[in-house]
Amino acid sequence: MDFQDFLQYVPNLIPVELPATTSHIKMAPKERMQELKNLDLSAKNPRIAAVMMLFYPKNGETHLVLIVRNAYNGVHSSQIAFPGGKYEISDFDFKDTALRETNEEIGVLPEKIEVVKHFTPMYIPPSNFLVHPYMGIAKEELSFYPDIREVADIIELPLSVFLNDEIIIEATLSTSYAINALVPAFSIQNHVVWGATAMILSELRDVLKSVLDENS
Repeated sequence: MDFQDFLQYVPNLIPVELPATTSHIKMAPKERMQELKNLDLSAKNPRIAAVMMLFYPKNGETHLVLIVRNAYNGVHSSQIAFPGGKYEISDFDFKDTALRETNEEIGVLPEKIEVVKHFTPMYIPPSNFLVHPYMGIAKEELSFYPDIREVADIIELPLSVFLNDEIIIEATLSTSYAINALVPAFSIQNHVVWGATAMILSELRDVLKSVLDENS
């Protein structure tokens, strides 16, 4: 989608009621579905993180940036993710966390990003994080400078591809719940995107589709 056309839809995204679990469950492993419905965060005392779902123009077309995390000894090693990370006491709020971490991980300055909407927080059981996703817009083409300690690669995903139903697949993966489990996922540039990132993407996708369909 042409980026200038996309910008015209952005104000219509702001008042949209978030579908939350209705969207998340579409991309949730079966073992997580019941947990999503009965989640009691007060009993978890989760750590807090925030991520940025950043849209920007590339050759005039709307893109969304994702990162490939480096391999490390942890539960999210080598996974596809949004730029973002852990809340620090020096952060003014969770939005500030998402902006700071985006700058640290992929080199986009906070002043280049207009934050337009806070999406439904996502609890991640294996790491006990509650992640706050924010949608942001950068109105100029971006150059990315990934932090090589954390980011192995950058994925620039065209919005037209993201909204195409053909990227939704089922993949056989080993998860924290089961070995060789069949899980819903997105196939994005030869990467299988599943788990929390896929669930957050699902809500983003549903909100975008609702606005674009309503105004087409």
